[in-house]
Amino acid sequence: QVQLVESGGGLVQPGGSLRLSCAASGFTFRYYPMNWYRQAPGQEREWVAGVTRDGGVKKYSDSVKGRFSISRDNAKNVMYLQMNSLKPEDTAVDYCKPSGVDRWGRGTQVTVSS
Repeated sequence: QVQLVESGGGLVQPGGSLRLSCAASGFTFRYYPMNWYRQAPGQEREWVAGVTRDGGVKKYSDSVKGRFSISRDNAKNVMYLQMNSLKPEDTAVDYCKPSGVDRWGRGTQVTVSS
């Protein structure tokens, strides 16, 4: 059974940093491209970043490009999102998901506020 557990969220001041983690199990992690999504209050869930199976290609939404960095460790079945220069508009619940698999974790709350 596919399980996705996001962690690392919290309350941070504008300009601060957080590192999110996604622990995956129940599927062959290294076979799947992985993605981060987020859902802000009152808004639809949006794609934030994606990484290929081997970690060689990384893509970002325009809203986070240059501030966020996605990575993965296939030996540990874990994916990360390093979030720098955080802004209040980054406040959201963040989720990880493998491409082509319709399963979501509970997410982790990121709140950027002074």
